[in-house]
Amino acid sequence: MTVPQQEKGHRWFAALYDRIGGRAEQHFGKTVRPRLMGEVRGRVLEIGAGTGASFAHYPPEAQVVATEPDPFMLERARRRLAELGASHIELHQAPAEQLPFENASFDHVVSSLVLCTVPDLPRALAEARRILKPEGTFRFWEHVRNDESRFWGGVQDVITPVWRWVGAGCHPNRRTQQAIEEAGFRIEWVERVRLAPGTPGIYGVARPG
Repeated sequence: MTVPQQEKGHRWFAALYDRIGGRAEQHFGKTVRPRLMGEVRGRVLEIGAGTGASFAHYPPEAQVVATEPDPFMLERARRRLAELGASHIELHQAPAEQLPFENASFDHVVSSLVLCTVPDLPRALAEARRILKPEGTFRFWEHVRNDESRFWGGVQDVITPVWRWVGAGCHPNRRTQQAIEEAGFRIEWVERVRLAPGTPGIYGVARPG
């Protein structure tokens, strides 16, 4: 396997991330995360773990490997992991597009508010499918482009160049569910939520098609 390149990271975004995402965590995280992370068993890979908001929701029976490319996010995730004392979770620095794991080696792959930021979304999803067992699940929670509103969808398109710069690469106008299906996954179930004015989110479970 090729050794993943080390990312320079976004120091200030990492420092503010938990505060920025606080509203979504308060209103939706307590419902979404237990449903997506709390039901897993076996070997689990979380891509783009960020500051570790998911860690408290994984059952101790799961063997969790969490990856994060940003060194400043990773540092905060390590602190959270130490506070939790969760020995069933291990951390690695690696991008979603270049996972240092064998084919079909995980029972579940988890993606939580990260696919908006990966530079190469098709490649990241191809990697998730590669390391997932044929009977495994891909569990996702992401914000997506508003295709139900011409106005809000247009706003997302207009602000994307600036938003990418201030938001550590975040694309607010990605059609992530479509990308998941185009990567060869079959959506088992999906639900939509309103994360912010004009900003829909989706969460659900998919399996290799």
